[in-house]
Amino acid sequence: MNPKLQQILQSIRAAYGRAWQQTRGAAARSGRAVAAGRATIVGLAVAAGGAYVLIQHPPLKSVPHGDVGVRTNELTGGTAEFREGSVLVLPALHDLRTYPLRDQVYRPVQGRRADGDAPFQSVEGLSLGVDLAVRYALDPARITAIAKNLPDDIGGQIVQPAVQGVVYKTFARYTVREIFSTKRVEIQQSIEAELRGKLAADGVLLRGVQMGKVDLPADYRQGLDNLLAEELAADKMRYTLELKQKQVAETELVAQADKVRRETAAAAAASEAVIAARGQEEAMKHVLPFKQKQIEQRQLEAEAEKASRIKLAEANAQARRIEADGEAASRQKLADAEAYRLDRVGKIESEQMARDGELVSRHPLLIQKTIADKLSDKIQVIIAPPGTDGKFLAAGLIGGSDKPAAPAQATDAQGAE
Repeated sequence: MNPKLQQILQSIRAAYGRAWQQTRGAAARSGRAVAAGRATIVGLAVAAGGAYVLIQHPPLKSVPHGDVGVRTNELTGGTAEFREGSVLVLPALHDLRTYPLRDQVYRPVQGRRADGDAPFQSVEGLSLGVDLAVRYALDPARITAIAKNLPDDIGGQIVQPAVQGVVYKTFARYTVREIFSTKRVEIQQSIEAELRGKLAADGVLLRGVQMGKVDLPADYRQGLDNLLAEELAADKMRYTLELKQKQVAETELVAQADKVRRETAAAAAASEAVIAARGQEEAMKHVLPFKQKQIEQRQLEAEAEKASRIKLAEANAQARRIEADGEAASRQKLADAEAYRLDRVGKIESEQMARDGELVSRHPLLIQKTIADKLSDKIQVIIAPPGTDGKFLAAGLIGGSDKPAAPAQATDAQGAE
C-alpha cells in the first residue's frame, strides 16, 4: 500500500480510539452521555466503513512516467490533466484515464505474408505481404479532447482502421514489381501523406511510415527468379559487349597513336616549311619596299593623269556650255526677230485688208479691176455684156446671173490649156 495512505489510515484509527475512550468515560457519569456515546459509536461505525472503502478503493492513483492523466468529474463534466505522480480520485465522483505521450508503433501483422489472413492486393489482383511499421504519438495539446471524444483503445480503434483503409487502397494502385522495387519510396510517401491528415483530425501525430520486407506470391517469385536469370544473362552479354568495346577502344587508341605520330611528322615538315617561308619573308622585306614605292609612284602618276583629264574635261565642258549658251541666245534672238517680223507683217496685212475691204465696199468696180489684173496674164480680151441690173460685171461668167448668159467670144492669144 502507498505509505501516504497508510499514514492517513493510522491517523484516523488513533482519532477514533481517543474518541471511544472519551465516550466511555462520559457514559459512566450521566445518562445523557450514554445517548451521546451511542451516537459516537454509530459515527465510529460509519468512519470504519469509510476507512474500509478507502482501503479497498484508495482515493490516490498514480500516473506513470511518460503518460498523462485526464481526470473527469462525473457530476460537473469538468476535466483536468495531470503528469506523472499521484492524483486524488474519489470513488463515484472522479474518473481517471491515462494516455501515453511516448511514440508508439503499429504493425499490421495480418498483412505481412502473401498467404496470411489479410494480405495486400496489387493492381493485378495478386496477393502480397508487406512488413509495415507506423510510428505515431498522441498530440499533447489535444489530450483533453481525445479523452472526451475518443475511446480508450486509440491504437486498436482509431489508428488501425485508418492505417488499413489507407494502405490497402494505396497498394491497389501499383503493380507488384513497383511495390517490390521501383516505387517503394513513392508508395511510402503517399501512405504517409494521406495517413497524416486522417490521423491529425483525431489528435494523433504521425511520426513516419516504414516499409520493410515484401513477401511475394510463390508463382510470381518463381517468374521473378526466371526474370532475374535472364537479366543475369543480359548482364553477362553486356559485359561481353563492354569487353568488345574495350577492344575496339584499344584499336582506336592504336590508330590514334599512329595519327599523332603522323601529325608530329607533318608538324615537323610544316615547321621546315615555316622556316623556309620566314627566310623568304626576310628576303621580301627588302623587295617589298621597292615594290611599294613603285606602286605609290604609279598611283601618283595615275592620280596626276586623272586630275589633268578632269581639268581638260571640265574645260571642254565649260567651253561647250558657253558655245551652247551663245547658240541658244542667238537662236532666241532670231526667233524673237522672226516672231516680231511675222507679227508686224500680220498686222500690216490685216490693216491692208481692212483698207481694201473698206475701199471695195465704197467702190465695187475695183473687184472687176482686180480680177482683170489677176487674169491679165491668162486672158487678153474678155467681152461680157454689162449688167443691166447693177450686178457684178462677171456674174455671168461665174454663174451669179439668174438668166442664161450670152455666149461670149474670146480669143486666147496663148491657146486654151
